[in-house]
Amino acid sequence: MSATDHHALRLLYNEHNGWLKGWLCARIGNSSDAADLAQDTFVRLLLSRNADHVREPRTYLSTIARALMVDKFRRRAIEQAYLEALALRPESVEVSPETRLAILQTLEAIDTMLDGLGERTRKIFLTVQLEGLSYIATSERFGVSVTTVKKHMIRAMTHCLLLTED
Repeated sequence: MSATDHHALRLLYNEHNGWLKGWLCARIGNSSDAADLAQDTFVRLLLSRNADHVREPRTYLSTIARALMVDKFRRRAIEQAYLEALALRPESVEVSPETRLAILQTLEAIDTMLDGLGERTRKIFLTVQLEGLSYIATSERFGVSVTTVKKHMIRAMTHCLLLTED
C-alpha cells in the first residue's frame, strides 16, 4: 500500500468511523456488532485499495457496511436454524464442536451457491432437490414447460459445479 493510499484510508477512518458506527448501531441496535462491522468495512476498503478514489465516502462506506450486515444476518439465521434443528435431535446424539463448525461452513457455502442463482432457478432447483418432485410435477407447480424446468436445473447444477471447482 502506497503512502498516499495509507494517508487516504487514515483520513477516511478518522473522519467517518464514528459516523459509521452510529449508522450501524441505529440499524442493528448493538454497539459491539456495529463496531465490528465498522472495522470490517474499513478492512474491506483497505483490501480493495480504493480509499483515495472515494468521492462519496458515507455512501460508499454504508454500501460496504450494508453488504457486510446482510452477510452477518444471513450467517446468524443459518446458525440459528441449525441450532434449532440440533435441539430437536435426541440427547444421545452429540455433535463435536469441529463437526458443528464444518456443518455450519457447509451450510454457508450452500447458501452462497444458491444466492448466486436467479429466484425462479433457485426455487425450481430446491423443489426438485429437496422435495423430490419430478420435472413434470415441478413444471405443473410453476406453470412452465418441462423443458424450462430442465433448463433451470442445468443452469443451477452448472452454477454449483463451477463454484465447487474453485
